[in-house]
Amino acid sequence: MPAPSALRLCIRLQPRARHNRILGREGDVIKAQVHAPPVAGAANAALIELLARTLGTPLRAIRIVRGEGSRTKLVEVQTQDVNACEQRLAAALFASVDKKRGGD
Repeated sequence: MPAPSALRLCIRLQPRARHNRILGREGDVIKAQVHAPPVAGAANAALIELLARTLGTPLRAIRIVRGEGSRTKLVEVQTQDVNACEQRLAAALFASVDKKRGGD
């Protein structure tokens, strides 16, 4: 079994949103929204849950490296298959763009 690798993502988080979702990409930054408020780490925990569900990884494999108290965060995902995580993320980003266009 290969050693785990890491995928690093720069994320701009909007807490207190209506839904937990990946919104899209703006340059190298991934925009995400979570319903939780930015109190006592609730928004960070919601972001980790959103990423785990989106990328198909366990919660324990995701950590915030930088920006715990900021909207802009550097998140690291430990995974056996970086390519698979990147493909799942690309699919989520494509789905968010498709929804903005009205599902064309």
